[in-house]
Amino acid sequence: MSTETTVQTEPLWRDEEHRIKSGKTLRAATAGFFIDMYDVYLPVVALVPAIAYFAATDASSQQKATLAGAIFAVSLIGRPIGSIIFGYLGDRIGRRQATVYAAAGFTICTGLIAVLPGYSTIGGWAAVLLVLLRLVDGVFLGGEYSAANPLAMEYAPKSRRGMYGAIINAGYPAALGAITLVTMLTLMVFEAGDASAPYSVWGWRIPFAIGFVMSAYVFFHYLYSVPESEVWNVNETKGNPLKLLLAPKNRRAMFISFVTATGGYVAVNGAVGAYAAHFKHLEIATNTINTAMLISSVVAVVLFPLLGMAGQRYGRREMFVVLGLFNLIITPSALAVAILNPENATTVVVASVIAIVGAISVWSQITAYIMEMFPASVRSSGYGISYSLPSILPAFYPYIFIAFGLFMDYDLAPVLFVAIGGALLLIGSKISSDLRDVEM
Repeated sequence: MSTETTVQTEPLWRDEEHRIKSGKTLRAATAGFFIDMYDVYLPVVALVPAIAYFAATDASSQQKATLAGAIFAVSLIGRPIGSIIFGYLGDRIGRRQATVYAAAGFTICTGLIAVLPGYSTIGGWAAVLLVLLRLVDGVFLGGEYSAANPLAMEYAPKSRRGMYGAIINAGYPAALGAITLVTMLTLMVFEAGDASAPYSVWGWRIPFAIGFVMSAYVFFHYLYSVPESEVWNVNETKGNPLKLLLAPKNRRAMFISFVTATGGYVAVNGAVGAYAAHFKHLEIATNTINTAMLISSVVAVVLFPLLGMAGQRYGRREMFVVLGLFNLIITPSALAVAILNPENATTVVVASVIAIVGAISVWSQITAYIMEMFPASVRSSGYGISYSLPSILPAFYPYIFIAFGLFMDYDLAPVLFVAIGGALLLIGSKISSDLRDVEM
């Protein structure tokens, strides 16, 4: 007589309709985050070769690098404002509706930037208008992921939350690679140089125009195709979610998220946000810079789902220990090698890829990590604010680099900055808990 043991496993989705909705929300959130990151890094990659178009004619290379950094920084400053506004709306009127409003806003801003005149036409107002539009754009971009990402994650099966979060955030390196590729192709057609060069006058507008078209697609996709979160429908927030975030448990979750995410932003701004402008300041060829960015992006896109699955298996807290050590030791070392060997293009590319991939990889864990800390009633606002607020101080890295330059070589400032990020990641992992099995 033989016996058979039947092992029953919980189905990933409730039914076929639920599976289809899950797929739609995941694809939409990934596309939305891709557009978000594409838009954020447009000035870092596409505008750096044309920054003279917006700068005064007698501006130094360090002043131009600082202007490029400021343009990047203000969009990150706007994101926490957007997360407060649209996170609140995501909890009160629904994740989908809040995303529609946010997508409409960043579509308009990106289109307006694409037609801006330069310094030779309107003087200093060129830089002022660019900075202001980037700030408003950042508000809407912060609103997009504050609503869209919780919507997708609330459809994710528990056993796949790590992978879902990583796939959504893979939109970051994918966008970085897309911008780099578009910029490289545009530079092949339009000659770069001073403020009157073809790329400076017209070429940089092409990546922004592409961003406008893709943003419009995300807006219409959410408007007509993406369903509302079933979790939100059942747990519609009663009361002000911003006040509910002041509860002790939510305050602790925000503190832990703030420490860890600050580490992530410091590392990624030092290795990626500052990369193009800082290495251009070192007089490294634009083609070398773009090659390193493109290779890094491809490697990271492939790596993200694997890191997401590793976080699901071993724990996101444990992954932050590994990533913290990497960004404390390996990433700064690789960045230093690239900075100290500007004449050797191969060394710059290889070392830069190690540094950039190491810093970017932090974001393979962050969405699921923060999302699991908050209940459905405040998940949109809690996630959005916890994800965005830590970006403010690291966004001022151009000025922090200048401060570092008072006691060390300015050229090596990104090395120290990234190492600080790695240390903060380790602290964040120390005070975190393993929430892989929490019900959302």
